[in-house]
Amino acid sequence: MTDLKLRDYYAQRAPVLEQDYAIEEREGDLEEMEERVCEMLMGQKVLELACGTGYWTQQIADFAESVHATDFCPELLEIAQTKEFDNDNVEFALADAFALPVAAAGRYSAAFAGFLWSHVKREDQTKLLKQWCAAIGSGSTLILIDDNEVEGDTLPVARTDLEGNTFHIHTMPDGSRVEVIKNFPTDSYMRKKFAAVARDIRIYRNEYYWMLSCVLR
Repeated sequence: MTDLKLRDYYAQRAPVLEQDYAIEEREGDLEEMEERVCEMLMGQKVLELACGTGYWTQQIADFAESVHATDFCPELLEIAQTKEFDNDNVEFALADAFALPVAAAGRYSAAFAGFLWSHVKREDQTKLLKQWCAAIGSGSTLILIDDNEVEGDTLPVARTDLEGNTFHIHTMPDGSRVEVIKNFPTDSYMRKKFAAVARDIRIYRNEYYWMLSCVLR
């Protein structure tokens, strides 16, 4: 089993990444989350963290005032920039969500990250949230969505480390197998984790996905 960094993992999976959005059983739940996210980002100046292949960028751009879509993987950004957008309100940039520069006051009114939080180690989460607060700006809305752990659907946990992080084994397009961090936080865990840096914390779950929204302090 190859020990790949997350960046390399996504670079290799870039061509097939959006297959996860085409799973028939998840279609209704995915559409519901899309509607909720877009409603909350209506008219907002959005910083998108880890935009990947631009799937969510396309959804958000139809409703937001502007979208600054970022990712740390050039292979993913190349795909994202081939997408068509009805409005001329999207810009892409190579940026690491774990090392964001501080934005000018008023640059953003909201931030969105899809399927990123589950890849953040529990021991790094508090530090990362504080860094996001500085980069995005006090008073901005933060929205996260990610996967629920669903019996019979989610890959089994391969191991759990001393910090409580869980890991899955994924088969890559070339047939190799890699270990990837994939955490499934409870509502109470997330409320406690976000309370120090945010207010108005709201969590919604359907069968396959969860969404957290809050206002950064």
